[in-house]
Amino acid sequence: MHDAWQNLPERVASEFPTPEHLRKHALIAAGFCDKQSVVFDSQEDAQRAAAFMRPVDPYAVVSVSGTVVTRYTAQSQSIRAMGKKIFQESKDAVLEIIAGMVGVERAALVREAGRAA
Repeated sequence: MHDAWQNLPERVASEFPTPEHLRKHALIAAGFCDKQSVVFDSQEDAQRAAAFMRPVDPYAVVSVSGTVVTRYTAQSQSIRAMGKKIFQESKDAVLEIIAGMVGVERAALVREAGRAA
């Protein structure tokens, strides 16, 4: 994960200040997340709420669509929390997403991770 993070293209590297930010982003992108939505009276209220919510969890993804604010938080990625099957699915999905971001095949990313271990 650390090596992949260090090799992110410049256009996206600034979005992920740590490898943990990258991993949690990939979990959310793969759908291994919890989603909470709140409807506000106005777009301005929704924008203010989103601005307030973003710093609460630096790993969460907060989006605004009209008057709806949605916060996505990555699920805990562990065998204990997910079970073995779902954990493996999440691991594969995260590696696939990150490999695509770095511009390598998933197998190459896995090989490099094995060499670094």
